[in-house]
Amino acid sequence: MEKNPTWLLVVAGVLRDDSGRLLLQQALPGKPHGGLWEFPGGKAEAEENPRLALAREVAEELGLAVKPADMAALGFADEAGQGSRPAIVLILYDCRAWAGDPKGREGQLWGWFAADEAAALPMAPMDRALLASLPGAGLGPVPKGLPRA
Repeated sequence: MEKNPTWLLVVAGVLRDDSGRLLLQQALPGKPHGGLWEFPGGKAEAEENPRLALAREVAEELGLAVKPADMAALGFADEAGQGSRPAIVLILYDCRAWAGDPKGREGQLWGWFAADEAAALPMAPMDRALLASLPGAGLGPVPKGLPRA
């Protein structure tokens, strides 16, 4: 039996400010989806609980404290593998409470965006699909003329 993973678990979080805007960050050049905007998060380590992985990733990337108990699953997206790259399953969590002030700890840009502003950004494909599916986002398919990842 092959020991290489046939799929990779990735987690991401929806964090909103007091105005309901979404926190997004821009992937660094040289990383997957470099230059594209995405929800904060990243790969879950082997044997790591998805909620704990998200708390770790948000702390590492943005310096924010998110408790796993304050997360609720919102949805998921998946992407087929290509060549030696495994398939990806991305689980999106609603992070209902968090503490701290965001800082791009890896040098990445970040910002708060209303759903329609976020939809106009060049986004990673799975993040775009998840944005459109957010409850109350009021976003359907991306209108013609807006950037697509």
